[in-house]
Amino acid sequence: MGLLKGAMTVSRFRVNADLPDDFRERIREGLQNHAFREPVTRVGQEEVQGWVEVHNLLDMSFEDLNRWLYPPWALFALRVDKKRIPANLLKATHEKRCQEWCEEKGTDQCPASVRTRLKDALKDEWFARTLPAVSVTEVGWNLTEGVVLVGSHSAQVCEKVRKRFHHSFGYNLIPFSPLDPLAGSQSLEALLGSGVGLDLRSDRNSRGGEA
Repeated sequence: MGLLKGAMTVSRFRVNADLPDDFRERIREGLQNHAFREPVTRVGQEEVQGWVEVHNLLDMSFEDLNRWLYPPWALFALRVDKKRIPANLLKATHEKRCQEWCEEKGTDQCPASVRTRLKDALKDEWFARTLPAVSVTEVGWNLTEGVVLVGSHSAQVCEKVRKRFHHSFGYNLIPFSPLDPLAGSQSLEALLGSGVGLDLRSDRNSRGGEA
C-alpha cells in the first residue's frame, strides 16, 4: 500500500475544522458506520462502496484503533465494487427474449410492461452471476495539520471520496492550493504584489507528484 510504504501519486485536500476532544471515537464511528458492506442480495447492485482498512480490502472493521490510527495520521481506504453489463449484449438478449415471449403467446407485439419486466429480470439474472470490478483508493488524514491525501488524481474518484468523507465525518474536503501554506503571510503579499504569474490550480488538477 502506497500510504504505508513506497511512493504514490496523490491529490491533496484540507479540512477547515477543529476536531472535538473525542475525535478518535468520532472518526472510528464514522468509519464503522460507513464501512464497506457486502449487499444483502447480489441482485440489482451495480455499485457498492464503503471504507476498508488499508492493510486488506476485506477488513471492514475499525474497532482496533491500532489498525488505522498512526498519530498524527488516520489511514483508511475507499473500496468501490462496480458491476457492468455490456449494453449491446443486454439489448440483443432482451430483444431475443421479447421475441420468444411473442412466439409463446402467439402475438406479434410485446407490451411495454412485459418488455420492462423481461429486461429487469435479465439484469437481475446477470448481476447475480457477475463479479464486480474492485477499486481501492487510499486516504491519509493528518489530524494535526488538517491535510488529507487521496491516492488518485481522477476527478471522479476524488469526488467519491469527498462525498463519503462528508457523510462519514461531517467535514468538507477542500482542494489544496499551492498558496495555502502562505495564506496571510507577508510572503504571499509579496508574491501577489510582484506580478509574478502563479499557477493556482489545486493538486487534484495538476501533474502527479509523489508523497
